[in-house]
Amino acid sequence: MHRCALLFIGLGIAIRPALAQRPDSAMWLALRRATQEDYQRMLRRLGIDSLRAGPSPAEANTDESKVPPYTLPDPLRFADGSLVTTAQQWWEKRRPEILEDFDREVYGRIPPNVPPVQWEVVQVLREKRDTFPVVIKKLKGRVDNTRCPSLQLSLELTLSLPTTAQAPVPVILHFGFAWPPWMQRPAAEKATLTEWQRLILMRGWGFAELIPTSYQPDYGAGLTEGIIGLTSCGQSRKPDDWGALRAWAWGASRAMDYFETDPDVDATRIAIEGLSRYGKAALVAMAYDQRFAIGFIGSSGAGGAKLLRRRFGEQIENLASAAEYHWFAGNFLKYAGPLTPNDLPVDAHMLIALVAPRPIFIGTGSPEVEGHWVDARGMFLAAVHAEAVYRLLGKTGLGTDVMPPVGILLDQGEIAFRMHEDGHTNDPNWPYFLEFASRYFQHKPAR
Repeated sequence: MHRCALLFIGLGIAIRPALAQRPDSAMWLALRRATQEDYQRMLRRLGIDSLRAGPSPAEANTDESKVPPYTLPDPLRFADGSLVTTAQQWWEKRRPEILEDFDREVYGRIPPNVPPVQWEVVQVLREKRDTFPVVIKKLKGRVDNTRCPSLQLSLELTLSLPTTAQAPVPVILHFGFAWPPWMQRPAAEKATLTEWQRLILMRGWGFAELIPTSYQPDYGAGLTEGIIGLTSCGQSRKPDDWGALRAWAWGASRAMDYFETDPDVDATRIAIEGLSRYGKAALVAMAYDQRFAIGFIGSSGAGGAKLLRRRFGEQIENLASAAEYHWFAGNFLKYAGPLTPNDLPVDAHMLIALVAPRPIFIGTGSPEVEGHWVDARGMFLAAVHAEAVYRLLGKTGLGTDVMPPVGILLDQGEIAFRMHEDGHTNDPNWPYFLEFASRYFQHKPAR
């Protein structure tokens, strides 16, 4: 792998080798130092001297026969041990209990003093992209920085809609990528549509791209910047404060706020999609914000749809490293030190259960191509164990506990699952997700 790509992965940022540009060494090293200082500060605050080291992708367990037994917490058992037997009990008591556990131990709490966001349409373009006439709205969500004027922050959102629409349309919200400030940008490419964007426009729907790093950096030093830093006015986090995944999901909710005001958008039919770390963020957004109608969660792995208790592929010790700890609450680090994943009060099946009864599509690549790091079976099993909550709420989840082979779609219930034939990408699963979504959006492809 290209050395620059390895550096990015070491700081928690994945860059394709062909796209990686030379970093600004001074800025890069300064961020590395600041990240390490913040990481050590949190460990001291938790009273932790050292953490267990996570395996490298080459050393991680990929043998099913070597997965130790584990016991999952029951999403339908209250904290006091009694059983949840009605939908009312789920909504009024058990679901809030699970959210509290994720807040405190995994993703962190959003502080009550998060400043408001004011959306502004800064540019409207009417263009023909390929053969599709579209209206493109470029927006900035300006965050009120009255409490901390030294930090200025805006969310970057681009909304593309078919100009032929006669009524408000569904929109797919995509977590997009932007080059970090210390990297040289490649030469600008001609604006064109990706295949998944074409497929969306063919259905008469719109798509939006939200840049999560426009409002929360993807490195530990950024925890005193972005929306997390603006809310704390640059102070270091408490152990149960929010991490980047929760912050990125917060931004998706602010985009939803805008969609609810745009007469061209049907805000009751908004899907959210993400891949890898942004797949994790999309799943967190679905769990916490019930306004999202459907989710497309791609290769989210550990910290997303994969069971953390399963010793296969990426482990909690990897997530708790200096490269990825900023995604989570500080308390999450405990489970790679004095505690283990088996001590967690929750696991990924309970995160998926928080989405119920809404539909969700969980996708991944072929283990032979993408590799075993994201643990396709671990994500499938999490979906299986979310089934009971879907059934309590009158829906079917996966409807089976038999994992399908590569290329076979499971979509008979509200949870869809498919392993495509390629690597770390959502591209091959887009047609299947859009067809799945059309059952709920009730739109047919244009002829």
